[in-house]
Amino acid sequence: MNLGINNIGRHFRWLTIVFIGAQVILMGQINYEEKLVPDYTLPNPLITNQGVPINNMKDWLEIRRPEILQQFAELMFGKVPTDLSIVTTFKQTKQVLNAIDGKAVLKEIELSFSNGTRSIEASLLILLPINSDKPVPLFLGTNFYGNHTIHKDTSISITLNHVNNNDELNIHNNRADDASRGGRAHRWPIENILQRGYGLGVVYYGDIDPDFDDGFQNGIHPLAYLPGQTKPRKNEWGSIAAWAWSMSRIMDYLQTDEHVDHNRVSVIGHSRLGKTSLWAGANDQRFALVISNDSGCGGAALSKRQFGETIQVINTNFPHWFCENFKQYNERESELPFDQHMLLALVAPRPLYVASASEDQWADPLGEYLSVAHAGEVYKLFKQEGLDPSFKPMPDQPIWKGKLGYHLRRGTHDLTSYDWEQYLNFADLHLNKN
Repeated sequence: MNLGINNIGRHFRWLTIVFIGAQVILMGQINYEEKLVPDYTLPNPLITNQGVPINNMKDWLEIRRPEILQQFAELMFGKVPTDLSIVTTFKQTKQVLNAIDGKAVLKEIELSFSNGTRSIEASLLILLPINSDKPVPLFLGTNFYGNHTIHKDTSISITLNHVNNNDELNIHNNRADDASRGGRAHRWPIENILQRGYGLGVVYYGDIDPDFDDGFQNGIHPLAYLPGQTKPRKNEWGSIAAWAWSMSRIMDYLQTDEHVDHNRVSVIGHSRLGKTSLWAGANDQRFALVISNDSGCGGAALSKRQFGETIQVINTNFPHWFCENFKQYNERESELPFDQHMLLALVAPRPLYVASASEDQWADPLGEYLSVAHAGEVYKLFKQEGLDPSFKPMPDQPIWKGKLGYHLRRGTHDLTSYDWEQYLNFADLHLNKN
């Protein structure tokens, strides 16, 4: 029985939620009442671990930013192994000059990751406006069920890798086929993106690391194991960090593609992939704009609020997403030496956009807004405006200040054309596209 997280009564404090298929069982104390949010103190992003104030851009970039990045890597997402010997190669396998009903040039790039004895392959789909006579800015994102689900165009290849079952998309036996083609097109308004002068690059996240817990025996992780090693070390990368790492490898390729303006690439993600886009943007400053859509716990939402999904819940149900060290903070949010406003601050001084949905209380929309607002203290070092933490966002009224953007969309946990319209407008302003 699926009770549907997005539509749960907001005053329940004890939940048992039973899912079927690839979904999971959630049990625990879940708070949806502001009056029950515990008192908390957010760590100051502008004070070092040694208690030294940071009051200029140079000290932020050279001292405090690396310190915070290291904390998130060691204690939450997991760091990429320092002795990584994975080599990434790229090969164009397809080009269609009149794809998407004649609106796009379609390319597929095979990414091969190899340690010399084992390898895995992923497919990067690139769609570019058909009549562009110069390199175009590009949105780069990950998808949940395969590149072929973002549009009905039959020239888009179908992944041969594991795909989580989904009755709605007609995906069974963990394999995708034509029955799921275009099944998630509503999340990718390709025609509008192209018409606005942008390209789109997408990769299926399961090509990099299938999204289920098997002790890190599939996907990219085993390629990094030393002799005798069977799983990442306690401070090494979980699946989110692996997905984010792959975004940087794609960026390596985009820098070689003469049709893409690699100085204006925006990384975007929804839900767990919104967590991924934030971590990719924090680690790789080549991404010119970072967008997080409904990313919730472990993404944009403040953990110390303990509202909606909590650290214990996310670590219990998705033990492969973060590193093993993060589990020490289950039901111990008050002991976290950081919170998500500091993750967002790592994007500074680049543009950052975070979005929430009014009925997605599981992801704590207010906590996401507050995270952006408190990250603004770092943006102020760069002479940029911040958002007011005391302000209460209203649905469908986007807020932009300096290089920070936020909106609360009416509706449930999803990525919609409304969301994309705001992202495109924000990119128009901050990427100097014209």
